[in-house]
Amino acid sequence: MPLWKRPKNRRKQNERSFRLPEINWRRWGIAAGTLAAILGAAAALFVVLDKPIQKVQISGRFQRVSPGDVERAVKEEVRGAGLVSVDLDAVRTAVAALPWVDTVSVERAWPRGLSVSVVEQVAAARWGESGLLNTRGELFAIAATHIPPELARLSGPTGTQGVVAARYLIARGRLDEAGIHLTALRLDERGAWELDLADGITVRLGSRQVDERFERFMLTAVKLIAQRANDIAYVDMRYSNGFAIGWRSGGARRAGDDGGKDA
Repeated sequence: MPLWKRPKNRRKQNERSFRLPEINWRRWGIAAGTLAAILGAAAALFVVLDKPIQKVQISGRFQRVSPGDVERAVKEEVRGAGLVSVDLDAVRTAVAALPWVDTVSVERAWPRGLSVSVVEQVAAARWGESGLLNTRGELFAIAATHIPPELARLSGPTGTQGVVAARYLIARGRLDEAGIHLTALRLDERGAWELDLADGITVRLGSRQVDERFERFMLTAVKLIAQRANDIAYVDMRYSNGFAIGWRSGGARRAGDDGGKDA
């Protein structure tokens, strides 16, 4: 074969050809029609099910919360919405904003109702003059109009509600076991703790080793308080190992070792 023909043959060997895939318009038309049918059926079902809400069922153990207030909050948020289109989160938020409401659950009750379940706050103590703390140490009312008289009064710097409430719950449990009622717990700006007992006795724990001092109080001073509660004005636990007692008649007496008093 002559040499001059080789390049021409090489070009033929490198040539490639291809065809574009054919679009099956019939198949696409069927798929589009099916999708449109599904969407149409869904829209029709939405219209059928999205009926106006006619009944609101409210459940819970109500002492501080008014069921009427709950019903009004729900109706204000629903405002003619259907059972499917109603915003359950918005209804839940509106009810949760009511005073003394802790948790709320809202569910659809077919065919035309809503089921609303409310759990009230449990007040564990008062905070300052008119605030209320729940059992989680959360300030749920700043200016409560009704404060149960049996609640202990807690106080402390802004933002310390949780810390004060946690210590209160622990101290209250221990004192209740000893037959002593805790009426107040204070944390001052310097970090010093004081608690008041039902007999009008103040216990000074200071700002250092507070847990250890409280344990020492429970092991030593509580017995003396049980015997002479009417005579004692205060118990000062801010000593190395002992404590000091202030008498209502005046004067003070040290008990325990001769260690100095700390903060």
